[in-house]
Amino acid sequence: MKIWTIANQKGGVGKTTTTVTLGGILAQRGERVLLIDTDPHASLSYYFGIDSEELSSSVYDIFVNKKPLTADTVLDCLCPTKLDSLFILPATMALATLDRQLGNQHGMGLILKKALAKVEQDFDYVLLDCPPVLGVLMVNALAACEKVIVPVQTEFLALKGLDRMIQTLKIMGRSLQKSFDTIIVPTMFDRRINAAAEADMRLRKDYGESVWSGMVPVDTRFRDASQAQSPASVVYPKARGVYAYKKLLNELEQ
Repeated sequence: MKIWTIANQKGGVGKTTTTVTLGGILAQRGERVLLIDTDPHASLSYYFGIDSEELSSSVYDIFVNKKPLTADTVLDCLCPTKLDSLFILPATMALATLDRQLGNQHGMGLILKKALAKVEQDFDYVLLDCPPVLGVLMVNALAACEKVIVPVQTEFLALKGLDRMIQTLKIMGRSLQKSFDTIIVPTMFDRRINAAAEADMRLRKDYGESVWSGMVPVDTRFRDASQAQSPASVVYPKARGVYAYKKLLNELEQ
């Protein structure tokens, strides 16, 4: 089972779009895929029409579970999607209270890693969509994964947010005694705008080989797909944004 975390300490850079699109492409290829929403805003959950406030169980229940974790504990929290092999572990607003509840508890950063170990025979890929803040949830997502995908909007304010994220990965790497296989993904690239091209050049100059060789273009089909509550790869398979994510996935799997 491969576990990838999609993270950045800035919002609005394409984390959820990246999670959904890569997950959809993998599921269409026949892989068993689990998408995990660790953001209290629950954008990933709402994308698939899941009302986080009406759920009987969610990822929150895994964190506050007092009994020994089992595969059933995790599987009982999942929601299906329109794709047979794509499942969601949804979020709720209650996740916003976890830092206060668990922040000082020993081992709090390994809860998701232990939970995913229980279902490693059930899925081929797990993709975790992170909140844009460093806390219990991002720590768990980073501790659980083997690869970190960092979407970055091609504009200068987003590059400042990237600096913070890279520093976080260095600090977390020392704390967890692991090195993160990290790929930075330029997103929302508009070739008509000079500032976007300049931001892309700056990104590649500053981060070199850590930056994916391609970029994800601005594509309104992503917004249309969210209204259809389905991955863009399913409803708009020929969209240029989907083509970009297919190229990215090929590189991630090398």
